[in-house]
Amino acid sequence: MDTQAAEASEADIDSARWRTRVDLAAAHRLAVMYGMQEGIFNHLTARVPGTSDRYYQIPFGLHWSEVNASSFMEVGYDGKVLAGSGDVEPSAFGIHAPIHQSIAHADAVFHTHMPFAAAMSRLDDSRIRPIGQTELSVMRHLVYDTDYHGPATDTGEGHRLVALLEANPGKTIVAMANHGILTLGSIAHAFDRLYYFERVAQVQLYALWTGEKLKHLNQTVIDRANEGYKSSGGRIGNKTWAEHHFDALKRILDRREPDYRA
Repeated sequence: MDTQAAEASEADIDSARWRTRVDLAAAHRLAVMYGMQEGIFNHLTARVPGTSDRYYQIPFGLHWSEVNASSFMEVGYDGKVLAGSGDVEPSAFGIHAPIHQSIAHADAVFHTHMPFAAAMSRLDDSRIRPIGQTELSVMRHLVYDTDYHGPATDTGEGHRLVALLEANPGKTIVAMANHGILTLGSIAHAFDRLYYFERVAQVQLYALWTGEKLKHLNQTVIDRANEGYKSSGGRIGNKTWAEHHFDALKRILDRREPDYRA
């Protein structure tokens, strides 16, 4: 590669890294907007573009409403801070590093204890019921982690989730029993999965609270819906639905909290 091409490549990587920082900061702010955060806990992380040994994570103790593009540390898959400064929250590292390192489509890994999703996780039967269109759109991405093993204190929990994801290739939502939810993909897709899973969990709980019998969709309708989702590719124009959604949410932030880009 000649010098000019090398410089162009480096500029492209630098641009991709800053876009990732901006989008990850937006995800933190939007999570606060929608009540998805839990104090200073839970974790939204993303791989550092152009690398194979690190990911972005906020310093422990930073509230998500404070996060901007400059906030992130670069944390190695060995747990060392490679750029930036601050404390690495152990459960964030324990869950996220193995998934970033091992699962190809895990550019972003988001883990939250959102109220309705967490409430569903406490039910003996915490499965999403096929009782509506939005439920079907979520269920096709979903895998269940049926056993809670306690707080993640090391990478053992992350490797356990890696095994689950490897056994269910392509899945991007993990419903975690007695715990919460984990989503993965691009930043836009990981946030979109968080948003719609929480909406589905909220509607499911409202329906269950009525005490009335649930009206399940029949298999023919389910199959037709899944085929429709598959044939569309989840795209309109040159973007996926999730990218359109995330771009719209960033426009809200640009009006309300433009400092997330700093």
